[in-house]
Amino acid sequence: MRQRLAPQGRVPTEELFTPTAVQAEIAVTRTRAATSTSFPTPIPASPTPLTNVSIAAVDGNLYVRRGPGLAFDPIGVLMEGQEVDALGRDVLSEWVKIAMPDQADQTGWVSLQTRFSQVDGDLTSLPVIKPEIWPVASYLRNCTDHQMYVLPAEIVLPSLAAYPENEVWVYPGSYTVYDLDHPAQPGVADVQLREGLRVDITVDGNGEKSKCP
Repeated sequence: MRQRLAPQGRVPTEELFTPTAVQAEIAVTRTRAATSTSFPTPIPASPTPLTNVSIAAVDGNLYVRRGPGLAFDPIGVLMEGQEVDALGRDVLSEWVKIAMPDQADQTGWVSLQTRFSQVDGDLTSLPVIKPEIWPVASYLRNCTDHQMYVLPAEIVLPSLAAYPENEVWVYPGSYTVYDLDHPAQPGVADVQLREGLRVDITVDGNGEKSKCP
């Protein structure tokens, strides 16, 4: 019997939230880089027996991520109507490991915390897969004298004067940055973050440019 799971976000434009874990617990590689829209190379699959459980994308598309969590980069998409075999689950049964669509020798993870994923079979029959990789943090840094607001993460990004609080850790994804200190609160940047990237906000709502020391 197919089981519909409760909605907790939209995929592939999943709702992204500010991480609450301690940053020191994540292996962080900070590199300043321009935004990128290309998918990283998927992780090679490890031999795993097939199960009688499948995952389908319903009423929308599902991101396939590098690891079991929003902090990992997306590496592909399970398109609406596609169904693939499940290979395993995380310890909380919130993410399922799958073979990449049309790439049986590669694997990725899809979230079960969204109404766009549908399980067919007994989820508890899947083997629990322990973490083998860890996410690399991505950052937004405000180099202007104005406070910024980041959506959809709903993050207030302090000005440069509040250093070091002017830099915040956010999940990989697409964001729009608005100038809170400008009367019209205009958008000043559209940002695409990937693991290991740090993107600087260098222009405020008045068009004044600045840079971080």
